[in-house]
Amino acid sequence: MSTLTRVPTEADVRGALGAVIDPELDEPITDLGFVRSVALDGGSVEVHLRLPTSFCSPNFAYLMASDSKDALTALPGVTHVVVELDDHHDSAIINAGLAADAGYRGTFKHEAEHDLDELRTTFRRKAHTAAMERALTALLRARPALQVTELGGIRLWDLPDDATTAALLRRRAAIGLPDDADALVLVDHENTGYAPDRAPMALRRARSTRISVDGNAHFCRGLLRTRYPGSEKDQSPTKEHTS
Repeated sequence: MSTLTRVPTEADVRGALGAVIDPELDEPITDLGFVRSVALDGGSVEVHLRLPTSFCSPNFAYLMASDSKDALTALPGVTHVVVELDDHHDSAIINAGLAADAGYRGTFKHEAEHDLDELRTTFRRKAHTAAMERALTALLRARPALQVTELGGIRLWDLPDDATTAALLRRRAAIGLPDDADALVLVDHENTGYAPDRAPMALRRARSTRISVDGNAHFCRGLLRTRYPGSEKDQSPTKEHTS
């Protein structure tokens, strides 16, 4: 007895693309307005992506396009996927590589000295650092008597059960940090904590990373709106990185 396969909808496609993150900006490509169009024909899906400039880093561009294809291929009911990057100086190379499932090295050949794992890890660590700063800064605001030098002793159980903490937990998981309730919050990517006298500098450095991430995201949103008039309707309001 055969079972009818559910045909994916545009909402399904956009939902899947919502899990694709710009590695540098730490936001979903759907929130940033990078999804230019979605076309469906039964189980066949064609998606076009756009970026704020034609010279955005090719490795970032490829990573987002490749992750988009992977996310859509895994979507139930999808039988064929085409993802194309529009208006980029390497669009032809990237699109050909995606169509052939050539991978990053197969796409860029001698120009690709390394695969994307190291790049992905670097930006996941930055995303964790920024999320950690947001959570600890919010805690300092909520508890005025708390001293910055005490942050080295703050554990996950000290954080409120809210979206900011949930975002931090997801980013900890992405780089392999523990999520036990007694785990220290202020740690580096190797889960090493900080003594009281080092906590203020660690927080300042984390804040610098967070400001850089947030500033780049704001800048790129503006560039996209300038390059593609009307694209603002495809951008979601900034969510303070709680996604």
